Amino acid sequence: MAKQVSNGDNHSAAKAPPTPSPLRFSKFFQPNMRILVTGGAGFIGSHLVDRLMENEKNEVIVADNYFTGSKDNLKKWIGHPRFELIRHDVTEPLLVEVDQIYHLACPASPIFYKYNPVKTIKTNVIGTLNMLGLAKRVGARILLTSTSEVYGDPLVHPQDESYWGNVNPIGVRSCYDEGKRVAETLMFDYHRQHGIEIRVARIFNTYGPRMNIDDGRVVSNFIAQAVRGEPLTVQAPGTQTRSFCYVSDMVDGLIRLMEGENTGPINLGNPGEFTMIELAETVKEVK
Repeated sequence: MAKQVSNGDNHSAAKAPPTPSPLRFSKFFQPNMRILVTGGAGFIGSHLVDRLMENEKNEVIVADNYFTGSKDNLKKWIGHPRFELIRHDVTEPLLVEVDQIYHLACPASPIFYKYNPVKTIKTNVIGTLNMLGLAKRVGARILLTSTSEVYGDPLVHPQDESYWGNVNPIGVRSCYDEGKRVAETLMFDYHRQHGIEIRVARIFNTYGPRMNIDDGRVVSNFIAQAVRGEPLTVQAPGTQTRSFCYVSDMVDGLIRLMEGENTGPINLGNPGEFTMIELAETVKEVK
């Protein structure tokens, strides 16, 4: 599901975008597109890198601190002349010359983001500030992967992008939920104040290869229990619904958003919903 939304004056930029690298305007030399992916060693990030590297006109830089990501997810590209991997924490400034920034860096499952909530919110806030500062300096377009969690415990189903949410600013999950809300705020403030070209994606449940089997989310939980031959644990009443998007479709949505003209925020996910009982039965069938 993808829809353009207008929340008040989101899209009114006070300034023209910063000027990109002079290489973009070269008459005799067409340079490659230089793309930074933060969190590129993670689940969605590594699939995004795979897709970007398929284009011979792209040079990809990955910055990741490996808190939840893994070098193994990128091993096919290590040593490739158009690929560079940097061990870097986005809460520290990063000085590179790029044309686009996909900002994915942040632990996304409760087990990891509740392990160090202060670090999680620092990643969301300071990390996003650092990436926006980089985008401003080099004139890059920046895409933030936000989350459906910005809607909190929603009172509206399904949620469209105009819904402001039903949120708890002091709960144990707030480091992630509120952190992403602040990150979205920063994106639009830099857009309005400095003319930064921004894109905001609100990602819904995503599954596929390279998921961390111990990340505590429902798809991986069911798969882990099925592999171990254990009964699948479904929280009562089992009729609660979720939507699940395959990772290749999610990557396609992110690239289309970056290359398109919609600022967002845009919901990215599967419009079809399944009950937890239906999901458990499906996992049992394919085991």
